[in-house]
Amino acid sequence: MDLGASAGHTTSPMESFDTASIDIGLRLIAIGQLALIALVVWRSGAAPMLRRVTASLLVGVIGYLVNSGPQFPALPIPLRLMVVLASNLAPLFLWLFAHAVFDRTPDRRIGIAGFVLIIGSVAVFVVRRWCEPLLPLADVVGHTVAALFVVHSIAIALTNRDDDLVEARRRFRLAFVLAVAVLSIGVLASEAWFGFGHEPVWLLTGESLVIALTVLTLGTAMLETDPALLAPPPGREAPAGDPLSPAERVLHGKLDAAMAQRVWLEPGLTIGMLAARLEVPEHRLRALINRRLGHRNFSAFLNAHRIAEARAVLADPARVDLPVLTMAMDLGYGSLAPFNRAFREAVGQTPTEFRRAAFADPEKP
Repeated sequence: MDLGASAGHTTSPMESFDTASIDIGLRLIAIGQLALIALVVWRSGAAPMLRRVTASLLVGVIGYLVNSGPQFPALPIPLRLMVVLASNLAPLFLWLFAHAVFDRTPDRRIGIAGFVLIIGSVAVFVVRRWCEPLLPLADVVGHTVAALFVVHSIAIALTNRDDDLVEARRRFRLAFVLAVAVLSIGVLASEAWFGFGHEPVWLLTGESLVIALTVLTLGTAMLETDPALLAPPPGREAPAGDPLSPAERVLHGKLDAAMAQRVWLEPGLTIGMLAARLEVPEHRLRALINRRLGHRNFSAFLNAHRIAEARAVLADPARVDLPVLTMAMDLGYGSLAPFNRAFREAVGQTPTEFRRAAFADPEKP
């Protein structure tokens, strides 16, 4: 978020010691809350990748709270550098977090390019004595890359908010990403306007207060409600053991009929579109697919049908020359990457590996 290798916020005569003390206290409270949330997530049953990126994101926010605080210049130089790197990489961690929490695969090329640009910008400020002319450019590049990661994170959250079938978890995941993203935009805007290290103490204190209240709200939601709010454990959620009610049986019949008509082949099909087609309330369809049929999200439900069809096509001698990309598009996937990921998650092999195994010579060892 910031691009300085060192920071020193000067206090004017009009800014009292009490204001600085409040700022430090709020930062310490927020840091403690963030550390607790990181520990809860790390010990949860969420997927390993989600645990790693969540912990990295929270460490990045902690880095910003330390980096922009009045006591930052007193830190030893090695610790100072670690704090600066964590702080500046927070937007990248948010971008990775948004992908992980909404079951999306990030583009590694974008991630690597962003990482290199951010690290390069920080490096210019670290060796500023020899790179003085590059400081303005490094500042612009660093803040621009950070802003793009944050904006893309918001887009991911908004476009994928309806995929989760559990209402409480769906709202929490969206709120988590948007809250961190909005805070990041506010920080980037204040740094761009005042310059990092020159923000008024009252503004920094206000940021600390907002961050502390936001973290308190999110942390309370995580600790007091569903422990899998960020994401369910890998695999299918266990369906309820009670028999279907009459209304659920009717809805299940409608859903089976739609699936038999291969509605799952439609690209971009959403739970809302399917509910409208079946002429049923969306919340009832969500509950049936999740609690009764045992699918963690709508994508997993669609993939169950799409992957079954893919396996049949891949093992069909008549379609052995059909390109995997064509198959992915025919099955309703927008590109090859999500199809490969879904197939590998369900089968344990890539589509190409599965096809090769299906037509392997049984006489060869």
